Amino acid sequence: MTTPALAGPARISSSALRALSSTAARPFTPCPRAQPPRVRRFIATSFCSRTRLATAHAPNLAPQLHARPLHTTTPTERQKHPQPEKAPKKTDLGDLDVLASAPVPSTAVEVCHTDGFSLNSGVQIQDGAGALLVSGKAFCWKPWLVDGGAGGGGKRRLVNEKGQWDVGEEGFALLSLVWPRPDLLILGLGPSILPLSPATRRAISNLGMRVEVLDTRNAASQYNLLATERGVEDVAAALIPLGWK
Repeated sequence: MTTPALAGPARISSSALRALSSTAARPFTPCPRAQPPRVRRFIATSFCSRTRLATAHAPNLAPQLHARPLHTTTPTERQKHPQPEKAPKKTDLGDLDVLASAPVPSTAVEVCHTDGFSLNSGVQIQDGAGALLVSGKAFCWKPWLVDGGAGGGGKRRLVNEKGQWDVGEEGFALLSLVWPRPDLLILGLGPSILPLSPATRRAISNLGMRVEVLDTRNAASQYNLLATERGVEDVAAALIPLGWK
């Protein structure tokens, strides 16, 4: 009977030896889930301790960050150089004029002369005549002429012995022909203001009109304003020249 020959020792490559040596060098750590609860807590605590220790000895590789200040000047410097305040918007007085777009009546008085008037329409009232402005029309007005008119050559004074401005009903005869009549009559009595006589005030009242007495310059300005605001149908004016004596 023949005895089989024994096989010699197997040859192991160098790469296999390095793999075995590295495997043997690492300690065997069983799966935490396969351990009892007390062992799992011990393993977790040991792992956290090793992690903190490695982090403490690791070099600080993060870049250094510096906080930039928000304000570059101190409060004292800001008080020395305050910010300039914005200038308030200027108010244009022309925007507040409600009559800026209203048309000026053609009978508005532009100039008061010593012997007449110049109107906005270009009409000139001269030769010492007064102006009667009613319903958008301009008339020469001479209330100082007595009955008989200029042909009679008679004149009378407009101021009576008591210092009152006295004109009879014949001086306002034209207003009695106008319908509807204006609500207000503005009287300009020359360079100064005089009281009206009872007869003159009664004659105007019988026409159903109110009266406002002023000197000629202020009467012309008042007529221009009210005629623009209310219309020429509601306001009339009777003006004596500044140089009448």
